[in-house]
Amino acid sequence: MRFAEPNFLWALFTLPLFLLLFIYAYHRRKKLASRFASISMLPKIATSLSPWRRAIKTSLLLLGLAFLILALARPQWGRQMEHIERKGLDVLLLQDISLSMLAEDVKPNRLVRSRHEISAFLDTLSGDRVGLVAFSGEAQTLVPLTLDYGTVQLILRDLEPGWLLPGTDLAAAIDKGLQMFRRSKVPSKYAVMVLMSDGEEQDAKAVEKAKEAAEAGIRIYTVGIGSKEGVPIPEPSKNGDVSYHKDRFGNIVTTHLEEKTLQDIAGITGARYFYASPGEFQLQKVLSEIQSLEKRDTSSDQVENYKDRYQIFLAIAALLFLAEALLSERGKKRKQVAGRFS
Repeated sequence: MRFAEPNFLWALFTLPLFLLLFIYAYHRRKKLASRFASISMLPKIATSLSPWRRAIKTSLLLLGLAFLILALARPQWGRQMEHIERKGLDVLLLQDISLSMLAEDVKPNRLVRSRHEISAFLDTLSGDRVGLVAFSGEAQTLVPLTLDYGTVQLILRDLEPGWLLPGTDLAAAIDKGLQMFRRSKVPSKYAVMVLMSDGEEQDAKAVEKAKEAAEAGIRIYTVGIGSKEGVPIPEPSKNGDVSYHKDRFGNIVTTHLEEKTLQDIAGITGARYFYASPGEFQLQKVLSEIQSLEKRDTSSDQVENYKDRYQIFLAIAALLFLAEALLSERGKKRKQVAGRFS
């Protein structure tokens, strides 16, 4: 036997506390009653109350609680085969990790916010294969297309500028995605890219690569990150002080969102551009768009699962509670012995 929700079993440790509470309540009632009559007279006054019945009722109640807790823990034994069909898309995430992504116009900064939003995005997917490409002045595949979202989350947490050559090469990121989709040999109508960047492209080749993707039937949704006004790029030092990135002449370099290229990429491929403002990131809107697309059958599996048996424990708990409710604390009334006042 195994439990699907074993954390509920910790509640079993509260049962002794309930028992102590019942014992305390019993002695407290007895103490209060002694104020009106002596201990030796109580059995004669309350002749119909049965201590044994009260003890049995308490035991039934505690047993009922124990079986209810066991039912909540979902005991399982025995196995059954289930046929599961998965439908989904191939979603390739293209994440900009250039130095400008450290700008703090989107809190805490553009890259950290992107990582958080992608993580939440992954939590809502089901049946879609996901890949991850990081890019700056070059592009690199970090996670090939997979259903293992945990691996994507793990790699995602470590994304930082400085891994790759400096700059922002959107064309290299799109080209890396096209190569991956060609190798997967999946029909293009089931292939989607989601590109997240501030759009500051140094080599204007991204539009040409977008046309290549459009010819292959691949949509590229783009998310523009950052403010449209120029902001400086922080450069944290080893001692914790923060300075700002400067050019070779000593001038502070500013970065701003350049939407035009991102809008063109999305428009050419028949997708949409989304602006991630400081207050709203837009990835959930991208997800809504993706979910409306036609999905393919990704797999059909026979899965062996344990059978839930909590119903048995729940039924026993219900019977114990019912028995406790029907059992009276009063036993048969004793015959009174004739006395001088009878």
